Amino acid sequence: MKATAQPHCQCLCCLRDLPRGAPGDAQGKKVHLVSSLPAIVTCLALLLYGVFIARVALARGKYKVPAPATTGHPAFERIIRIQTNTGEQLIILLPGLWLFSIYFSPLWASLLGLLWILGRVVYAVGYSRNPDGRALGFVISFAVNMILVLGSLGAAVWQYLHGGM
Repeated sequence: MKATAQPHCQCLCCLRDLPRGAPGDAQGKKVHLVSSLPAIVTCLALLLYGVFIARVALARGKYKVPAPATTGHPAFERIIRIQTNTGEQLIILLPGLWLFSIYFSPLWASLLGLLWILGRVVYAVGYSRNPDGRALGFVISFAVNMILVLGSLGAAVWQYLHGGM
């Protein structure tokens, strides 16, 4: 019986080196090159952003701030800053989440992504009540983004220096 290459973990870097052929590995199990977990977290993060966009639309009516204005009642300005800042953080989260999933683990990337979502909710609740209440949520989501991006960068550089593509 011929020995089959086995990954030492479930990260995509290890799985991509498995022999290909018919759908599946040597034992007939299907090899998934993309995990559902980061996809689920991506969708949850986008849905949260959609909620924040809807809150801006509702606040425009409530506080009588017609588009394209971005200033008006202080409560409206906080709501639009929540949406804007989340969009700024989302741009960092999404590639970081997927790169971390590839280089480390879909599970750990997804857990960090869920922590990011929690951080954005904490940010939104705190900022809605008082601008000074946004710090904890911001720190949580920013820290997660840095872990995802710097961890992915470090892993990519390490892999490159050790004979990877």
